[in-house]
Amino acid sequence: NGGLVFINFEQAKNTMTTFQLIQSDYKKYRKYGANFFVILFFTQGFWAIFQYRIAHFVYKKVTLQPFRILFKGWLFFWQKGIEIMTGISIPASAKIGHSFYIGHFGGIIFNKDTVIGDNCNIAQNVTIGISGQGDKRGVPVIGNHVYIAANSVVAGKINIGDHVLIGACSLVTSDVEANATVVGVPAQVISQKGSKDYI
Repeated sequence: NGGLVFINFEQAKNTMTTFQLIQSDYKKYRKYGANFFVILFFTQGFWAIFQYRIAHFVYKKVTLQPFRILFKGWLFFWQKGIEIMTGISIPASAKIGHSFYIGHFGGIIFNKDTVIGDNCNIAQNVTIGISGQGDKRGVPVIGNHVYIAANSVVAGKINIGDHVLIGACSLVTSDVEANATVVGVPAQVISQKGSKDYI
């Protein structure tokens, strides 16, 4: 009937296999003009995402001991190696949707409870972390098609709506409605143009 259909993040993510998620990430990099050789050997963001996808599969699906201990031990050292080489830390327990793109090298840290929707872009030196006190303490839930520009911090028990653009050097500690562009410390809404021209 032409209406919009909204799908729960967990339901949508669960419809894709780990291979399909990796494939979606790879296609996103190809979209930006990189070829197979460049992506595989020279793109640190893709290395970090690839390692995360494998680690997340083990974290969610491998429950039988001692296989879980064996795989988690191996993946721990692989993750630490990736962190050293790329400056990107993505814990296996984070939840990240399909077509995820890290544009540049380094300084990227995600809390273990980070939730990021589909088709999002993250630039360098971005932190997604925990903040707040008491009932207000927590980690952001980031929607679909969100662009987070360089040197930004998104922290606290907040929700970032779909198609949001977070400008460079911003500190976001409160909810952001869909389609907003925010910038500053603390971040303020400056327009409703959102991320359309950035992803």
